[in-house]
Amino acid sequence: MQQRKTNVVAVTIAIYVATFMSAIEGTIVSTALPTIVGDLHGVALMNWVFSIYLLTNAMMTPIYGKLTDLVGRKPVMQAGLIIFIIGSMMSGLSDSMPVLIFWRAIQGIGAGALMPVSMTIIADIYSFERRAKVLGFNSSAWGIASVLAPLIGGLIVDKLSWHWIFFINVPVGLITLFLFQFYLREPKRHNHVKVDYLGSFWLMLFLLGLMLSFQLLGNATISWGTVIMAWVVSALSLWLFVRREQRTDEPVISMDLFKNHTFVIQNAVAALVSGFLMAVEVYIPTWTQGILGVPASLAGFAVTPSSLMWIVGSFVTGRLLAKWAPRRILFLSLCFILVTSVCLALLPVSTPFLWFFLITAIGGIGFGITITATTVTSQHLVSADNVGVATSFNTLSRTIGQTLMISIFGIALNVGMNQGIAQHAGTNMAMMNKLINPKTATSLLKDLLPTLHGILYTGLHWVYWIGLVLVILAFIVNAMDRGPQLTAAQHAEKLNKSKHEF
Repeated sequence: MQQRKTNVVAVTIAIYVATFMSAIEGTIVSTALPTIVGDLHGVALMNWVFSIYLLTNAMMTPIYGKLTDLVGRKPVMQAGLIIFIIGSMMSGLSDSMPVLIFWRAIQGIGAGALMPVSMTIIADIYSFERRAKVLGFNSSAWGIASVLAPLIGGLIVDKLSWHWIFFINVPVGLITLFLFQFYLREPKRHNHVKVDYLGSFWLMLFLLGLMLSFQLLGNATISWGTVIMAWVVSALSLWLFVRREQRTDEPVISMDLFKNHTFVIQNAVAALVSGFLMAVEVYIPTWTQGILGVPASLAGFAVTPSSLMWIVGSFVTGRLLAKWAPRRILFLSLCFILVTSVCLALLPVSTPFLWFFLITAIGGIGFGITITATTVTSQHLVSADNVGVATSFNTLSRTIGQTLMISIFGIALNVGMNQGIAQHAGTNMAMMNKLINPKTATSLLKDLLPTLHGILYTGLHWVYWIGLVLVILAFIVNAMDRGPQLTAAQHAEKLNKSKHEF
């Protein structure tokens, strides 16, 4: 009997829904977090609601990537969705902050499969020519989520309760699970799967130590002893992981990937650009609320053009990949991002709100080209047996870049504001906390507002000067790609030729 073919439309819808769940998760939870903290009396632990989710998500991403290549995309996506649904349901049922944090960790473990496996499936069911366009369409989920998440989050908290922030994932997740179950068809993989458990353990311990250390660096009071211990554990685990991968028959991440210079460059640039993306998405709303006094409901729209133009950049990438080499594509995309970074580093304190729409729109084109190009190129630089690993490594690189830089940016902002407070008598950090929230800013003395605006402006410029350095580093790293400058299509043709010759 002939095997049924994959229903490409239904699977694409499932991928889109899975991406949308990933995109909306962080923003919708942040909208409800003040209510959650007030209800569960856990202000001291509130950062861990986000941190633990990011930690477990990042730790599992490369493991899922390897499993997709070993046992198939469908079972790994189904397992991830089931864990995510259970974590969401139990998070909604939580009655204390420690319990909520535990189930958010489980939710993050499941979420680690959603993005990398989705992009791997896109690589399977779409030709090279159409893949960038589909990735662009899929990226629109992030743009829509950036607009809808604050509205949906506020509506759920006001009309229902914060518990439904998590419960809503259950029916959506089940529908997605159904679509993958009945409409995705793929050939059977290895019957006898060898999972490198020891290598997986060392990799997860390395990522846990690395990301936990940067989470701790973002705290108001830094425990340097704990941070240094985390770095030592991370470095030792990395050494043990590399040693293990060089000796095992079925490595979690093949060390051969790093022999490909272009692959390493592409993922390094993706990490740097993703780090700068945090400066745009997190700190522009802080600028518009704290300095311009824009309400929180409108401040988030300042970065919406970035998400929308990201889609345009992704569509453009489809044409560029067929004609241009990876280094040239990234040079173009980084030029757009450089314009955004220079503008943000040099903007005066009196910059009107509407200027941010133009600045983030320009950056969005660059982000769309960079992330789409690095994803598709990473997939094409490896054999079909390693597409899942390459895709998950690209996702992991971006996650590490974001986590690392959000901590560094937080430190830079605090140092900048503390210096400003030290130079202006009668100001303190409590005033700065009030200033950032337009609702509480009205309680501050009007005579102090220009001074406080200047202090916040100084702190934000520390963030954006560091962001500019990141973009310049990305240019330098990209220029170091001295490998054969082939288009992605030529790389794929070369791999197929080598496979046939072998």
